[in-house]
Amino acid sequence: MTRGALQEYIPVLIEKAREVQKHSYAPFSHFHVGAAVLADDGRIFTGTNVEPPVMNLGICAERLAIYKGISEGAKKFVAVCIVGPTDSITPPCGACRQILFDFGVEWVILPHKDGIDVKSMHELLPYAFSEDMITTK
Repeated sequence: MTRGALQEYIPVLIEKAREVQKHSYAPFSHFHVGAAVLADDGRIFTGTNVEPPVMNLGICAERLAIYKGISEGAKKFVAVCIVGPTDSITPPCGACRQILFDFGVEWVILPHKDGIDVKSMHELLPYAFSEDMITTK
Protein backbone atom coordinates (compact mmCIF):
# COMPACT_ATOMS: atom_id res chain seq x y z
CA MET A 1 0.00 0.00 0.00
CA THR A 2 1.31 3.42 -0.86
CA ARG A 3 1.62 6.19 1.71
CA GLY A 4 -1.09 8.05 -0.21
CA ALA A 5 -3.53 5.14 -0.09
CA LEU A 6 -2.87 4.80 3.63
CA GLN A 7 -4.19 8.32 4.28
CA GLU A 8 -7.85 7.27 4.31
CA TYR A 9 -7.20 4.73 7.08
CA ILE A 10 -5.14 6.95 9.40
CA PRO A 11 -8.06 8.70 11.21
CA VAL A 12 -9.83 5.38 11.81
CA LEU A 13 -6.69 3.67 13.07
CA ILE A 14 -5.95 6.54 15.45
CA GLU A 15 -9.51 6.48 16.77
CA LYS A 16 -9.45 2.70 17.29
CA ALA A 17 -6.04 2.84 19.01
CA ARG A 18 -7.18 5.59 21.39
CA GLU A 19 -10.42 3.75 22.12
CA VAL A 20 -8.66 0.49 23.07
CA GLN A 21 -5.97 2.36 25.04
CA LYS A 22 -8.63 2.89 27.72
CA HIS A 23 -8.50 -0.86 28.42
CA SER A 24 -4.75 -0.98 29.02
CA TYR A 25 -3.67 -2.86 32.14
CA ALA A 26 -0.55 -1.04 33.34
CA PRO A 27 -0.76 -0.78 37.16
CA PHE A 28 3.02 -0.67 37.54
CA SER A 29 4.30 1.59 34.76
CA HIS A 30 1.06 3.56 34.28
CA PHE A 31 2.14 3.75 30.62
CA HIS A 32 -1.12 2.96 28.84
CA VAL A 33 -0.72 2.08 25.16
CA GLY A 34 -3.25 1.29 22.45
CA ALA A 35 -2.62 -0.08 18.97
CA ALA A 36 -4.68 -0.74 15.87
CA VAL A 37 -3.41 -2.81 12.95
CA LEU A 38 -4.79 -2.82 9.44
CA ALA A 39 -4.84 -6.24 7.77
CA ASP A 40 -4.31 -6.49 4.03
CA ASP A 41 -7.98 -7.46 3.66
CA GLY A 42 -9.13 -4.19 5.28
CA ARG A 43 -10.00 -5.53 8.73
CA ILE A 44 -8.73 -3.65 11.77
CA PHE A 45 -7.61 -5.37 14.96
CA THR A 46 -6.79 -3.65 18.23
CA GLY A 47 -4.63 -4.40 21.22
CA THR A 48 -3.48 -2.82 24.44
CA ASN A 49 -0.53 -3.45 26.70
CA VAL A 50 -1.01 -5.89 29.57
CA GLU A 51 1.39 -5.79 32.54
CA PRO A 52 0.77 -8.61 35.00
CA PRO A 53 2.80 -8.70 38.25
CA VAL A 54 5.32 -11.05 36.60
CA MET A 55 6.48 -8.45 34.08
CA ASN A 56 8.08 -10.77 31.54
CA LEU A 57 4.67 -12.40 31.02
CA GLY A 58 3.15 -9.15 29.75
CA ILE A 59 2.61 -8.11 26.16
CA CYS A 60 2.83 -4.90 24.17
CA ALA A 61 -0.25 -3.41 22.52
CA GLU A 62 0.93 -3.82 18.94
CA ARG A 63 1.91 -7.48 19.34
CA LEU A 64 -1.45 -8.22 20.94
CA ALA A 65 -3.22 -6.56 18.01
CA ILE A 66 -1.22 -8.64 15.51
CA TYR A 67 -1.87 -11.85 17.44
CA LYS A 68 -5.58 -11.08 17.66
CA GLY A 69 -5.63 -10.61 13.91
CA ILE A 70 -3.85 -13.90 13.37
CA SER A 71 -6.35 -15.65 15.66
CA GLU A 72 -9.12 -14.28 13.43
CA GLY A 73 -7.53 -15.52 10.22
CA ALA A 74 -5.49 -12.52 9.07
CA LYS A 75 -1.98 -13.40 7.94
CA LYS A 76 -0.59 -10.16 6.56
CA PHE A 77 -0.88 -6.62 7.86
CA VAL A 78 -0.29 -3.28 6.19
CA ALA A 79 -0.09 -0.65 8.93
CA VAL A 80 -0.12 -0.15 12.66
CA CYS A 81 -1.04 2.91 14.71
CA ILE A 82 0.38 3.21 18.22
CA VAL A 83 -0.76 5.74 20.82
CA GLY A 84 0.69 6.27 24.27
CA PRO A 85 -0.10 8.31 27.36
CA THR A 86 2.12 11.30 26.53
CA ASP A 87 2.09 13.98 23.86
CA SER A 88 5.19 12.40 22.29
CA ILE A 89 5.33 9.52 19.84
CA THR A 90 5.20 5.99 21.23
CA PRO A 91 7.34 3.94 18.86
CA PRO A 92 7.30 0.14 18.95
CA CYS A 93 9.96 -1.64 21.01
CA GLY A 94 12.55 -3.82 19.27
CA ALA A 95 10.61 -7.07 19.75
CA CYS A 96 7.46 -5.48 18.34
CA ARG A 97 9.36 -4.07 15.37
CA GLN A 98 10.48 -7.57 14.45
CA ILE A 99 6.96 -9.02 14.80
CA LEU A 100 5.47 -6.16 12.78
CA PHE A 101 8.07 -6.80 10.07
CA ASP A 102 7.47 -10.58 10.16
CA PHE A 103 3.77 -10.10 9.43
CA GLY A 104 4.20 -7.63 6.60
CA VAL A 105 3.52 -4.26 8.24
CA GLU A 106 4.73 -1.57 5.85
CA TRP A 107 3.73 1.58 7.75
CA VAL A 108 3.85 2.71 11.39
CA ILE A 109 1.57 5.61 12.31
CA LEU A 110 2.72 7.62 15.33
CA PRO A 111 0.39 10.44 16.43
CA HIS A 112 1.81 13.13 18.71
CA LYS A 113 0.92 16.63 19.90
CA ASP A 114 2.33 18.30 16.79
CA GLY A 115 0.82 15.99 14.20
CA ILE A 116 1.28 12.48 12.88
CA ASP A 117 4.51 10.78 11.86
CA VAL A 118 4.21 7.96 9.32
CA LYS A 119 7.33 5.82 9.14
CA SER A 120 8.10 2.83 6.95
CA MET A 121 9.13 -0.39 8.67
CA HIS A 122 12.41 -0.14 6.77
CA GLU A 123 13.08 3.20 8.50
CA LEU A 124 12.36 1.69 11.93
CA LEU A 125 14.09 -1.66 11.34
CA PRO A 126 16.63 -1.23 8.53
CA TYR A 127 18.37 -4.61 8.96
CA ALA A 128 15.45 -6.82 9.91
CA PHE A 129 16.01 -10.51 10.33
CA SER A 130 13.94 -12.25 7.67
CA GLU A 131 13.04 -15.78 6.67
CA ASP A 132 15.23 -15.29 3.59
CA MET A 133 18.22 -15.48 5.94
CA ILE A 134 17.32 -18.93 7.22
CA THR A 135 19.10 -21.72 5.45
CA THR A 136 18.23 -25.35 5.90
CA LYS A 137 20.08 -28.43 4.71
